[in-house]
Amino acid sequence: MQTKTYFPPSELIINEDGSVFHLHVRPEQLADKVILVGDPGRVNLVASHFDTKECDIQSREFHTITGTYQGKRITVVSTGIGCDNIDIVLNELDALANIDFGTREEKDALRQLELVRIGTCGGLQPYTPAGTFVCSEISIGFDGLLNFYEGRNAVSDLPLERALLNHLGWTGNLCSPTPYAVHANHELVERIARNDMVRGITVACGGFFGPQGRRLRIPLADPHQNEKIESFEYKGQHITNYEMESSAIAGLSLLLGHKATTVCMVIANRVKQEANTGYKNQIDNLIRTVLERI
Repeated sequence: MQTKTYFPPSELIINEDGSVFHLHVRPEQLADKVILVGDPGRVNLVASHFDTKECDIQSREFHTITGTYQGKRITVVSTGIGCDNIDIVLNELDALANIDFGTREEKDALRQLELVRIGTCGGLQPYTPAGTFVCSEISIGFDGLLNFYEGRNAVSDLPLERALLNHLGWTGNLCSPTPYAVHANHELVERIARNDMVRGITVACGGFFGPQGRRLRIPLADPHQNEKIESFEYKGQHITNYEMESSAIAGLSLLLGHKATTVCMVIANRVKQEANTGYKNQIDNLIRTVLERI
């Protein structure tokens, strides 16, 4: 008989009330369908469409509400900004689903979650103006997160990674950490994007300014980064947008056995150098679309 892995308190921190350390959510409060948003305030916007609510939990930047929408049990969680926070959220959500908090051992059967991030992004093509809904078929991480996990190469598109690095011409410090490329779950992309969203390659960056090619007072290491990213083509696909979380969601979900994709509304187009700061009124349309399709 195979011995189950035991997860000690130093690795899986469980609060006194039986909730997981950062999220403060208990296992029974997690639904199989999960919507991830960056802004804690956007959790209330998503949950305003729920027919019922079971719980409303706030801890740091992590705000969680579980309820039902047209008979579907859904959890909406805010992650804050960045792939580092996604590392916390995805691992704790998986622990809630697949680790027995009583024995601290992995459960016998995998409980697969469906995760859809709803966010905002910067468009990188002429056909992704402000207001466009983009579904990330592939996410490329400039954050380096997945490089810390065994199996990173097995879930990544290595030829795409090499093609992009060759196209960018990055060497030395500019290619460290090495970008990773992960495909979203195909079935979930088909269900969420259907025929009314742009599909493409999304780059998740480790910051909002320099990593996304924005220059304020500090010069950029590669001042032509955005031009090169906009011109990159791989098997007929282009890089459609920048954001800051999709790669970690796609990569960790694939390693953990979950289904995931990211959908974003473009609020700034880098090619046209335009931005829409009044996007909050429009993103509710994207939220309602995802709730219908998840």
